[in-house]
Amino acid sequence: MFWKKQLPLIIVFMMGLIMTVQYFIPHHVSKWVYVNYVDWAIVIAIFGAFLGYFSFLRVHITRIRKKTSNWVFSVITLASVLIMIVFALIDGKGSDSLFQNMFLYTSAAINATVFSLLAFYISSASYRAFRAHSAQAVALLLAAVIMMLGRVPIGDKISFWSAWGIPSINTVSQWILNSPNMAAKRAIALGVGLGSLLMTLKIILGIERTYLGN
Repeated sequence: MFWKKQLPLIIVFMMGLIMTVQYFIPHHVSKWVYVNYVDWAIVIAIFGAFLGYFSFLRVHITRIRKKTSNWVFSVITLASVLIMIVFALIDGKGSDSLFQNMFLYTSAAINATVFSLLAFYISSASYRAFRAHSAQAVALLLAAVIMMLGRVPIGDKISFWSAWGIPSINTVSQWILNSPNMAAKRAIALGVGLGSLLMTLKIILGIERTYLGN
């Protein structure tokens, strides 16, 4: 039980304490500790990547063996991975290699298609979410319309009233980004930072132990 519970807690506490001290005390020893820590972190990340690959293969092979629903897609996934690995080993160097062309004309095209569909889903969700049922919804709807018009070239074409001294849509959209939006982003960033700090302290002190499977 000591090797599974107490020892990981001791290691986490010691590493957290060492990294905290080296951050706040600038010294050549602390710099040496940080450099070596980063090197070890890279090694651990490599082993973690291999563990992820093994888990990926095990999940899809299990689905194929048990013939669960949509197990054919697991076959396609594993075949695609194997094909890309083979072509990477055969001709994986250079910007005009067969491996790079397969990536550009398959994976990149699929990603572009998915993100294009995502834009339509976001537009549909925005239409449903921005219904003016209250004053807050009206403000959100107006801000969204101004931002969408201010981010596209047509915003310059319809801002004819700027000649009368009224700010254009692009100017208003930029103000929204620089003032209200920035204030909200900084508030969220402060909240995330404080939450991360508290979670780090809970992990270092052994209060949070979910990563041990408890």
